[in-house]
Amino acid sequence: MTDNPYLAHLPPSQRGAGLSSSEPLFGFLPRKVNGEQVRKAMGHDLNPFTKRPHSAEYKKILEVRKGLPVYAQMNEFLEMFTKHQILIVVGETGSGKSTQIPQFVAYSDMPHIKGKLVACTQPRRVATMSVAQRVADEMDVQLGKEVGYSYRFEDMTTGSGEGKTFLEYMTDGVLLREAMNDTDLSRYSTIILDEAHERTIATDILMGLLKSLAKRRTDLKIIVMSATLDAVKIQAYFSAHGTGKTPFPAPLFKVPGRTHPVEVFYTQEPQPDYVEAAIRTVLMIHRGEDPGDILLFLTGEEEIEEACLKIKSDDFLNTDPSRVGPLVCVPLYSSLPPQQQQRIFDAAPNPTTEGGPPGRKVVVSTNIAETSLTIDGIVYVVDPGFSKQKFYNPRIRVESLLVSPISKASAQQRAGRAGRTRPGKCFRLYTKKDFISDLEEQTHPEILMSNLANTVLELVKLGVKDLVHFDFLDAPAPETLMRALELLNYLAALNDDGELTPLGEVMAEFPLNPQLAKMIIVSPEFKVSNEVLTVVSMLSVPTIWLRPPSERAAADQAKALLTVPEGDHLTMLNVFNTYHRNKSDRDWARNNFLSARALAQAENIRAQLLRTMERYEVELISMEDERKRNNGIRQALVCGFFMQVAHKEGEKGNYLTVKDNQVVALHPSCGLDAQSQWVLFNEFILTKRPYIRTVTEVKPEWLLEYAPLYYDIASFPNGETKKALQRLVTSKHSGKGTRPRRKSKKN
Repeated sequence: MTDNPYLAHLPPSQRGAGLSSSEPLFGFLPRKVNGEQVRKAMGHDLNPFTKRPHSAEYKKILEVRKGLPVYAQMNEFLEMFTKHQILIVVGETGSGKSTQIPQFVAYSDMPHIKGKLVACTQPRRVATMSVAQRVADEMDVQLGKEVGYSYRFEDMTTGSGEGKTFLEYMTDGVLLREAMNDTDLSRYSTIILDEAHERTIATDILMGLLKSLAKRRTDLKIIVMSATLDAVKIQAYFSAHGTGKTPFPAPLFKVPGRTHPVEVFYTQEPQPDYVEAAIRTVLMIHRGEDPGDILLFLTGEEEIEEACLKIKSDDFLNTDPSRVGPLVCVPLYSSLPPQQQQRIFDAAPNPTTEGGPPGRKVVVSTNIAETSLTIDGIVYVVDPGFSKQKFYNPRIRVESLLVSPISKASAQQRAGRAGRTRPGKCFRLYTKKDFISDLEEQTHPEILMSNLANTVLELVKLGVKDLVHFDFLDAPAPETLMRALELLNYLAALNDDGELTPLGEVMAEFPLNPQLAKMIIVSPEFKVSNEVLTVVSMLSVPTIWLRPPSERAAADQAKALLTVPEGDHLTMLNVFNTYHRNKSDRDWARNNFLSARALAQAENIRAQLLRTMERYEVELISMEDERKRNNGIRQALVCGFFMQVAHKEGEKGNYLTVKDNQVVALHPSCGLDAQSQWVLFNEFILTKRPYIRTVTEVKPEWLLEYAPLYYDIASFPNGETKKALQRLVTSKHSGKGTRPRRKSKKN
């Protein structure tokens, strides 16, 4: 029995004894583990976490893991992890840090024995699911049991009993929401923030919270992992987390990448249409380069699907099969279902004929594939140099998602994807001069580019009273914070002293932006909470409409049949109800050019939001009269989005946003009657011109009734909007108004 690595360090009297399920199979103490002990445990026939024999597949995967750079540094990592409370890890994508380090921690912490969890956060859902699946395979356990994952509206974990989850991958937003109700994060023994270089808002806030929490919970270990040397900045930030004159050190643990040289090519001239240029480059590689898969970066779902259609077309593939092998094209973006996302890991197709040229795989992806995922077999990268980035202008309160040039750091990350398995090539569809002179060094942190209303609500719920002096890694502009506080005050989520109101307490519990949460909570007053719940669920998924390039006329005709003239929100409700009446039939959705995937996701979100409503006693009510019901829905919309309203100006069809006086037009996708005088909108889009999208007609008297503090006419700038509101007030005062003005609820 002494050759058993789990029993080798136990007293001889215990080595032959059977161990109960609550006793460790290891003979070593938690957090006093070295690499040799862990390697012995990994190589043993019994799985230390399930106490069952390992499968044959486990042994094969273990051999692959041994080739990862981070595996060779297991001793050094465990030694540093034992000595220090906070550890900063920097390593290239593909080094194995996201899959291996959480497992090393699990062997050291033994969370399955202690009843605690190891958490590993990811900025993206795609990475959360795919990395959790890989780690479950590597640990020879069932996904959703010992290793699980969770993100907004999806929980694949087991909370108790046999197979209880002890290693959980989650989006950073999920952990942040948990901290709102448990500021000590008492369930966890170690928290790992992965992909910290992406600098999402949630990761930045978590870094501030964990830095503070480390002082209160000295038993909590914190690991921050980054793929770039921006980690040095993070190290300096955490090295000041101690008390007194002697800060606690946060050492840097470096993991070398497993890369080969990559040859970079630039274009001679700027490309007028980067999507077309990218498709031509893929064709050039397929016809002229050695075997190897291709990774093409584009900015979003619409571009990716369009490119995939063209790459799969007969015109594109009209090539001599004896000279060029078969090609498959696989899309990758966040709203794809998990099983379709996993296709990126499939092998390239076999040759068409025996002895013929090998096949090739093209992965067309957003910047998810930049650092969050590693796809083996990629030898060629096509980089147009763009991604979708969020921009917020606090002066006019407009947040837009714009296609923008990437940073130099992102360009280097993209090029590195080509050198994972052998020397590769990166084709940049921009000039070398543009790369040197026009691209920023680093991507701006999201917290500097976003509307922070939701973030401020979360911070106040977390007990942060002084937002200006919160320990941000990069502090947002004071004006951005003031705009967020202003919105939350108008929504009655915060009182005039910046404290949470009872309404704000409930709003913070919904995993939604504050306006949507407010809509749901007030909707029972209008007897339409059942319908508003559906509308909010539909607003929480990607676009439901499909418009294939070859069938645009048919798609537009199908959409017209489902459109409700008063606005897009009521159209969404009609689509969902019709889909439900057709028993969630995917064929019906396809025939009506609707995304069955998005509709199924809306059903799932609706069910989860309903549970939150029940928990906080928000009644589920509906009414029979359709006209009154539609009015009630639109009134509930006003209660949430009264700051996002525009008034029609003149005869040209342009609108002017209230207070901010931005000239906008209805987006072509809107189904609203263009004659509507007052409209409420969900999105402001800046492309060739400013557009508003997801629009519904509202009545101006509702604005005065449900948001009187915001629609104080004296505070409006002079213009047509102010004159229209003044005429309405004059009309009311002269006895023509039909409804009394409603008092504002400030708490």
